[in-house]
Amino acid sequence: MEKTVLVVTDAWHPQVNGVVRTLDELARSLKEQGIAIHFLTPERFATFPLPFYSDIRLALPMRRQVADEIDAVAPDYIHIATEGPLGLVARGICLRRKLPFTTSYHTRFPEFVSARLPIPESWSYWWLRQFHNSGNGMMVATASLGTEMAAHGFHNIKRWTRGIDTTLFDPARRQDLPFPRPIFLNVGRVAVEKNLPAFLDLDLPGSKVVVGDGPDLAALRQRYPDVHFLGKRLGTELAAIYASADVFVFPSRVDTFGNVILEALASGCPVAAFPVTAPKDILSDGGGVVSSDLRQAALAALTYSREEARQKALTFSWSECARQFLSNLAGVPRGAFAGRGRRLGVM
Repeated sequence: MEKTVLVVTDAWHPQVNGVVRTLDELARSLKEQGIAIHFLTPERFATFPLPFYSDIRLALPMRRQVADEIDAVAPDYIHIATEGPLGLVARGICLRRKLPFTTSYHTRFPEFVSARLPIPESWSYWWLRQFHNSGNGMMVATASLGTEMAAHGFHNIKRWTRGIDTTLFDPARRQDLPFPRPIFLNVGRVAVEKNLPAFLDLDLPGSKVVVGDGPDLAALRQRYPDVHFLGKRLGTELAAIYASADVFVFPSRVDTFGNVILEALASGCPVAAFPVTAPKDILSDGGGVVSSDLRQAALAALTYSREEARQKALTFSWSECARQFLSNLAGVPRGAFAGRGRRLGVM
């Protein structure tokens, strides 16, 4: 049966992050199955820079604009991927029209905010409960995150895994890098919530390499002159760096998944991480080492089989990601969309 899905997201190109990558791959997989997917993104609206991240711009949507977009698509399903301005307006319209919708939880917003502003995490979790519990299911990437969110009072939690491009990220891209080995690598946004000093302060042999951009890049470059900060790298250049590193160190304690972990594994690079949500799910039965002692984990990962790391990544696929997404939508009540194609207006 032909289906039309509308995904509302505040995270979109030119941002480079796990949310955008996941939505791109979801679109590709759904289109291969003949399912029409449309995105409502900040591209269609006036925008303003996000505080702390001037390169990320948030939409300034008017309710009428968003309602018109929903009417134009006339979707069978509505999924709100983010809790930003677009997500908030779309949620409000769905509630007023009594249209079912699902949401997803990608970012630890309470921890993100409290790291920068004197706002208790409990306040942010209260607000997030209002946002997500009003829908028909909140999708999370891992089982441990679902358990954690349930303890915070969220309900109707659904699993939505992630995948990896095992053609792009391939051990065959390994080459000599101009740094002393062993090479300990981190890739991602260079920002306070990524907890990079926990990696950069470690006493490790060889070299530490950081790939990525972000608000803390200049300060960390000055603080750690012996670390090789390569800035943003994409595509085959990034894939070659992954494959050429000896250990991928993931110091974040707040990521909800960490697509970079899969990118490293697919490249044959073992992972060292803290035993927190995301790493302990992905690495529970192979692929690297998790330990409360990150230095010990990094050194132990040096001896881990690169082939086993690759095999672990092969258990994840974007087709399975799409299958879970569609399965989660299948349980959403359809009666409210009986007027599909009819302009309902803004209430």
